[in-house]
Amino acid sequence: MTSCTHRSAIHTVTPKTFGCEECLEIGQAWFHLRLCRTCGHVGCCDQSIGRHATAHFHETEHPIIEGYDPPEGWGWCFIDEIMVDLPDQTPQNGPIPRYY
Repeated sequence: MTSCTHRSAIHTVTPKTFGCEECLEIGQAWFHLRLCRTCGHVGCCDQSIGRHATAHFHETEHPIIEGYDPPEGWGWCFIDEIMVDLPDQTPQNGPIPRYY
C-alpha cells in the first residue's frame, strides 16, 4: 500500500480569499475550489478553465490540497498522487461564491 510521504507539509491555514484567488482577479468562473494546506492559497480545480490549484503546486511545490467548497474533508498529494487523510477540516471564513 502506498502512503503519502509529505504529511509534514499539512498545516492549519487561513484561506487567503473567498474563492479562487486568480479567478477573482481576472473575473473568471471556476468549478470547484482547492485549498493549499501549506500556505492557504485558494485555487480552482482541474475541471475549471484556470486550473489554478495545480498551477500553484507547480509554482510553489506545496504538495497537499484540501477539497474546499464547502470544506469536503479530503486531501490530495500532488507529488505522491494519492488521497490523504487530513487531521482536520479548514473552516470557511465566509460565504464562498458559486460559479458552476
